[in-house]
Amino acid sequence: MLYQPMTRDAPGLAVIGGGPAGLRAAEVAAEAGAQVTLFDAKPSVGRKFLIAGKGGLNLTHGEALARFANRFSGPDQPDGLWSDMLTDFGPAEMRQWAAGMGIETFQASSGRVYPTAMKAAPLLRRWVLRLRGLGVRFEMNHRWTSLTPGQPYQLGFANHPSVAAGAVILALGGASWPQTGSDGAWSAILGSLGIARHPWVAANCGWECEWPADVLAAAEGHPLKNLHVRAENRLAIGELLVTRYGLEGGTIYQLGAVLRTMPRPAIAIDFKPAHSHTQLLDKMQSVRQNFLSEARVRWKLSAAAHAILARKPWADAAALAREVKHCVIELRGPRPLAEAISSAGGICWSELDSNLMLKKFPGVFVAGEMMDWEAPTGGYLLQGCFATATRAARAATGRVPYPA
Repeated sequence: MLYQPMTRDAPGLAVIGGGPAGLRAAEVAAEAGAQVTLFDAKPSVGRKFLIAGKGGLNLTHGEALARFANRFSGPDQPDGLWSDMLTDFGPAEMRQWAAGMGIETFQASSGRVYPTAMKAAPLLRRWVLRLRGLGVRFEMNHRWTSLTPGQPYQLGFANHPSVAAGAVILALGGASWPQTGSDGAWSAILGSLGIARHPWVAANCGWECEWPADVLAAAEGHPLKNLHVRAENRLAIGELLVTRYGLEGGTIYQLGAVLRTMPRPAIAIDFKPAHSHTQLLDKMQSVRQNFLSEARVRWKLSAAAHAILARKPWADAAALAREVKHCVIELRGPRPLAEAISSAGGICWSELDSNLMLKKFPGVFVAGEMMDWEAPTGGYLLQGCFATATRAARAATGRVPYPA
């Protein structure tokens, strides 16, 4: 069996989308011997990858696979699918992949894994060179517009001739960071073909609330550290950042899925999780007035926490201690989708088989954030894109061989 070059007369494997999932899918397929052409609407690939690298390029996370797999959520996800995909290509394989291109990685105390150089651009350059060396053909400025079923499939692109493909991997991303090309516009194309999707919503994003002017004057841009934050029964541990419009930070990102289900979204902050209500009161036994000022010193409250607690007067230490342990912040809603780190929504899992192939279109596979899953920041998003791309590409390569 030989893989034929991808031309209009001899279809090979088409990968549509040049983000991390598309690049990984092209790599896996090309390594297996497939002739791969990668199409992207932008002039260059990896744009969202480079944006992710501005924070040091958090490749993955070092926690145990069982816990790792539970980080992925979404409606009607098949049981065990993430465990299977991460067993095939998990954090260890991600670090080996980077090492294979001469990129050393390290695990921080948080468990997050980064390139030693803390930069995305060197890795992306080596990755593209590797793909070219494997024979992957790049077709830039190709915006995908249609898919016509048949053997082979016919792919339409704006301002370009249609292309035949023996198999297709769609890796067009979600709907956040539209300036990178990840605008979710593909949803209408698949909708016209009868593929069920859930609406796009912002994930891993800030949430808006109304801060009094004096709170903003004292707290805007300042972090709130070492917090326990709850939304209903969900707990997140970490930090928040006070912004002019509300709150940002890893803890509220983790709570986004719960907050979206609440009729009146709100969080409850424990500013002093290491101390009980009784322990806080013990530190205030001699205080009879100026309770908040004394608490700032005795409880070591940050300037931002002090400003938030000062929204109302305090006549006794017991009430203030209850507020410090359970400070409720009502929220108006999430920030716009275009500002979100990632998105939820997309293709329903019921449309896909275990190899991430569209059941209605044999030979068409999906990878990355096109599917309705979400995960917190911390390396899970990129790992999810790589794991799904690896699964889809391994299956797709079996769809394009031809007799010699």
